[in-house]
Amino acid sequence: MVAGPRGGTRGLVVLVAMFWLAAIPGCAVRPAMLTMTDTQARHASGTILAGANGRPLTWEALVKDLATARVVYVGEIHTNPEHHAIQARLIRELARRHPDLMVGLEMFDHRYDPVLARWSAGTLEGAAFVAASHWYARCVGWQFDFDLYAPVFEAVRELGLPMVGLNAPFHLPPKIAAGGLASLLPEERRLLPDSIDLGDAEHRAHVEPTFRQHPFPRPVKFEHFYEAQCTWEDTMADAIARKIGSRSMVVLCGNGHIVRKFGIPNRALRRNGLDFRTVYLAPVGTRAEGRDADYIWATP
Repeated sequence: MVAGPRGGTRGLVVLVAMFWLAAIPGCAVRPAMLTMTDTQARHASGTILAGANGRPLTWEALVKDLATARVVYVGEIHTNPEHHAIQARLIRELARRHPDLMVGLEMFDHRYDPVLARWSAGTLEGAAFVAASHWYARCVGWQFDFDLYAPVFEAVRELGLPMVGLNAPFHLPPKIAAGGLASLLPEERRLLPDSIDLGDAEHRAHVEPTFRQHPFPRPVKFEHFYEAQCTWEDTMADAIARKIGSRSMVVLCGNGHIVRKFGIPNRALRRNGLDFRTVYLAPVGTRAEGRDADYIWATP
């Protein structure tokens, strides 16, 4: 072995050792995978799974089935740019099959529908839309970078699809979490659905661990917290039922609102009876299970 300058032989030995260590099972760095807790199967990023049986399926098979439903819920982790790219891709594909497609958005309430209409029509763009929609001003809890959602908004505008807000006015859920539905003024209560379902035991059991882990700045009662959560769910479900008309709709919202369908999807179904599908976007390195959604997509 010929030595290179300044101990080149030693450096080469180190490289050779590293090569052999990488070849030994268990020593190589393994890519993160999505773990399905019900089957213990592990899946790489990009894998799409049918929740009913845990089997992988193709993009074409996914879209073919989604296109048969009137409502398609696509979840997200708000800060994951890949999730918004997937949402935009699904919107484009479903719009090809349903020219009457509309998009429902968690991050807006009905008062912003005229602003959303101007975006879709191409008469309001960029910084002007961010300002008119109060993107960064509506609440501390929704100050995610607008650029994260750019693929979605660009797809909607290019296709000229109508968008509608689904949520309750931003200031109401925090007030309910602090003092319950009873703390609302009559004019505030009129902004919400007549019926808010607090009786789903499975949903309640799912929400409670989140409440226990939440770092509240002051004491909060779980019952009030749960009322706020159900207000979110039922308000969005009611908006979907009222606004969909004869169209098809893609609903974009946090994964927590669609997991196991007891958040928005089942509540909307009870109101309008329309067939739906749920797509849960799950980053690799996390866990999911088949009952979480109709389809589970392993993502970066």
